[in-house]
Amino acid sequence: MVYSMTGFGRSTKKNEQLSITVEMKSVNHRFCEISIRIPRQWIVFEDKIKKAILQYVKRGKIEVFVNIEGDGLVKRKLHIDWDLMKEYYNSLQRANEQFSLHDRVTLSHLFQLEGVAEIIEEETDNEEMEQLLLAAVKEAAEQLAFMRKQEGEALLVDIKTQLSSIEKSVQAIEEWAPCVIDHYRERLMKRINELVPLPADESRILTEVAIFAEKADINEELKRIRSHLKQVAATLEKDEPIGRKLDFLVQELNREVNTIGAKANDSRIAAQVVEMKSALEKMKEQVQNIE
Repeated sequence: MVYSMTGFGRSTKKNEQLSITVEMKSVNHRFCEISIRIPRQWIVFEDKIKKAILQYVKRGKIEVFVNIEGDGLVKRKLHIDWDLMKEYYNSLQRANEQFSLHDRVTLSHLFQLEGVAEIIEEETDNEEMEQLLLAAVKEAAEQLAFMRKQEGEALLVDIKTQLSSIEKSVQAIEEWAPCVIDHYRERLMKRINELVPLPADESRILTEVAIFAEKADINEELKRIRSHLKQVAATLEKDEPIGRKLDFLVQELNREVNTIGAKANDSRIAAQVVEMKSALEKMKEQVQNIE
């Protein structure tokens, strides 16, 4: 199964207290890198979010955005320092007596005094909220994986098209390669006869042809290309991350094709080499986007 490394997923989950929206997008990356943006008080769930995502993706750079709205984020409690309030009250009463005042000390006055009352926010410890968050993460990851699968299927079609093109070029070279030596011998004989009117030295010609044949021998390269093509086809059928292996195989194919281009002193083979290099360049672009 071929999966692309680019995709997008989104999910929103709600209950009476909260609305949680999770968005994630992924792009190409050599390894698996997950970055999460989440409200500070929920950062304790970061590891669980990553583990949930890793069930659906194995490679790529994934950015996760978590937006949480509602009243269930924190618990608010009113804290009253009764001892301090009593100190304030006693001090105000003594001030009334000392300065012969008759100001009334009321609760509203006391609560406005510094340090008497404050609202304390405590992080909620709610299992239902955690489940809601992870459910949103799972659904968004499923959408992301589905999109990556769809794009992977399109990549698979394109790669198979390029493999077919390379296969045809290899076959054409295999059919023409045996004729290259004969054509070289004919050209050599013709050139010698044009330059030297006397009968040519047959043994010398055979030696030159043998040297050329050894230098231009591409049978091993063609065999290795055939082997690499089979490995690519087999790899495409595996149900695991295959991007790195495909990238390596494309590099090996490119190396063999370049060697053939350097060895084969023939215009027809050179034309097929150009076709194969073009197909491999397209494959390289596609493979770099595969998980």
